[in-house]
Amino acid sequence: MRASFLCLGFVVQVWMLACLSFGSVGLAVESSEWPMHRGNPKLSGVSASPAPGLPKQAWSFKAGKAVKGGAAIAAGRVYVGDEDGVLHALELSTGKSVWSFKTEGAIEATPLLRGTRVIVGSSDGKLYSIDAESGMLGWAYETGDKILGGANVARSPENDADWILVGSYDSNLHCINASSGKAVWRAETDNYINGTPALLPGGEVIFGGCDAQLRIVSLVDGRLLRQIEADAYVASSVAVADDGKAYVGHYGNVVMGMDPKEAKVLWRYRDRNFPYLSSAAVGKDRVLIGGNDKRLHCMNREDGAPIWQFSTRGKVDSSPVICGDAVVVGSMDGRIYCVSLNDGRERWVYELGAPVVASPAVVDGWIVIGAEDGAVYGLQTSPAKP
Repeated sequence: MRASFLCLGFVVQVWMLACLSFGSVGLAVESSEWPMHRGNPKLSGVSASPAPGLPKQAWSFKAGKAVKGGAAIAAGRVYVGDEDGVLHALELSTGKSVWSFKTEGAIEATPLLRGTRVIVGSSDGKLYSIDAESGMLGWAYETGDKILGGANVARSPENDADWILVGSYDSNLHCINASSGKAVWRAETDNYINGTPALLPGGEVIFGGCDAQLRIVSLVDGRLLRQIEADAYVASSVAVADDGKAYVGHYGNVVMGMDPKEAKVLWRYRDRNFPYLSSAAVGKDRVLIGGNDKRLHCMNREDGAPIWQFSTRGKVDSSPVICGDAVVVGSMDGRIYCVSLNDGRERWVYELGAPVVASPAVVDGWIVIGAEDGAVYGLQTSPAKP
């Protein structure tokens, strides 16, 4: 999902996903899979694919309306929604339609693939569970308002069920049984929730919202454990590193590094007075995030010190993806960029010709991304030459 927002009225399957045990966010995702928003339940934005070489367009699919959410990929299929409220299942190799499912509102959320189901929220306020093979509806769970963020998944404390986690504009984080579609618990907040909740070690969940708070709640029952003051609307998703530290940008023109266990802000990065609607990507020693200042920013993960910036010609609301020693990101200037993770130098640029707010899905040999012209693009790549 892009960093979608409407704060206070303002415009803003896995087929082979390893089970998440309670108290852990360990995950095994193959390089041929991108099963959810930001690729994994920590929302780290890291692909198992190597750095891609200059791509060639293999196909484009006309969805009809703008595509603002990210795609999910597994088992040779692409799943992506559009502004007309249609969820599309496409063949990864050809871009041909396999099936489509219509909701009653726009889909800006990245689908979640879990087992044989596709889970996706809609602006009609419902979360849908759809059979990934046939496109038939399994269940629909209704919240009190629109859902713009992607869903996440965790195993129940008893390890006997999958629980789906999703935020809504009804100001609640909802936990739903993936099999039955029944509510497990709700965690109430004071304003809209835009992003996807991220899983923390120890059976905890972190998310932000338009109440300017980062909340850490228990996976067991949704009970509030700790919170961190953001001082501004949070329109994107929190990214979590392997050590449990967390990172997010917000409307106050700041990127934050946090220790959720201590409920502490470790550092704040501020460059110019432009908000961050992009979700961060977290590597071993650095954090990447797009800004409304038309730049991709790279900073040290430990202290937030700037490392480099890369300029585009449009706002970077698209969320970057780390692929080996490179970073791939879209821009509102209608281009996809690949830059060096080490020094921010441009490796290649690919012209789509339409503004991009969606985040790329990067799997082995493919970059799949939607654009404002209503098309989904399948770009075929080969590993970059040393």
